[in-house]
Amino acid sequence: MFGVLTPCPHGAVRHGVDPGEWYAQLCGLCLGLRDEHGHLARTATNTDAMALTVLTEAQSTAAPVRTGVGPCALRGMRKAEVATSPGVRLASTASLLLGSAKLEDHVRDGDIRRGARRPVAAVSGRWAKKAAVQASSIGLDIGPMVAAIAEQSRLEQHAQLTLEELLAPSAFCAGELVAHTAVLAGKPENVEPLRAVGRHFGALAHLADAVEDLDDDLAAGKFNPLTATGTDRVEAYRAMRRAERGLHTAITDAGLDTTPTVRWVLLDPLEGLLHRLGHEVGVLRAKRPPRHHPVAVFPEAPGRKPNLFEGLGLLFQYPTGYACFASHRRPCSGKRKDAWLSRMDCGEGCDCGSCCDCSNCCSDCDCCECGCCECDCNC
Repeated sequence: MFGVLTPCPHGAVRHGVDPGEWYAQLCGLCLGLRDEHGHLARTATNTDAMALTVLTEAQSTAAPVRTGVGPCALRGMRKAEVATSPGVRLASTASLLLGSAKLEDHVRDGDIRRGARRPVAAVSGRWAKKAAVQASSIGLDIGPMVAAIAEQSRLEQHAQLTLEELLAPSAFCAGELVAHTAVLAGKPENVEPLRAVGRHFGALAHLADAVEDLDDDLAAGKFNPLTATGTDRVEAYRAMRRAERGLHTAITDAGLDTTPTVRWVLLDPLEGLLHRLGHEVGVLRAKRPPRHHPVAVFPEAPGRKPNLFEGLGLLFQYPTGYACFASHRRPCSGKRKDAWLSRMDCGEGCDCGSCCDCSNCCSDCDCCECGCCECDCNC
């Protein structure tokens, strides 16, 4: 969906969740996309979509369904038990639908070189069709979501819109997807609370993306919701905090606020994201110097956009799962990114197991950004 959720193994242990559950969820989504839609569809895998599977399983009265899969080189040739519940089909539908929209945005914004635009646009169209077919198999109507995604592009061409209006399509799509987890789990009473959870998440994630991309968008002359509405970073951060509070209220209404997997995959990562952004925008006080010696980082040459053949070559790191476990270059921008797995792990130096006595000390916790501090004071 947006890629803002980065659940941490330390948080899993604290909530009594097996850290190997990360493999069960992400590998289950990746393999679900491969089996239903081919290897290329695995490039649409993202960590946010995992939350849909987790929420579906958290509401179900049945035990989570796991299926054994063979060794994978990217798991050190280890076998694994992966998720195969109906939530995986919902997560793969969301991944394809929003992956299709993202590819279309890249083509429209000129992020992809001219020679690659037509094949990328073709992939976008195929994914949208496959998402519609799979959605119908789980009783989900994605027509309104497709219309909302198209509306997002139209809204960005208009002046004098409010921030809330620009965030509405993202909030709507996320709301419908999260609400459907209640349908799949047979919990109709949770549909409306979870629709609210999704709407708050969609708005928060869109805002976080806008804050993080602001400087790059300004330099490239691209659209950004903050510049379009005259919203500064501090105002955006406060709006994200309001969305987070609304999300907590709604998840409590659904009776899922104390569910270990939900706290690990959804609530803790959002708190960690907001702490990091709070430091970056200057709302929270500066972090203390690290308690452990930092690893030396050597500067890299500025990245350049890959040409057509380089981009196609880099694209195959996603269907093979290479990007999950190794640092890699993005096929559109050429920027180097850490492996997804390393972004799930805040390192051996993490010592924030119990950092709160509560005097707003959580704003000083600097060992990671995963929200795995044991403090429940929300300071």
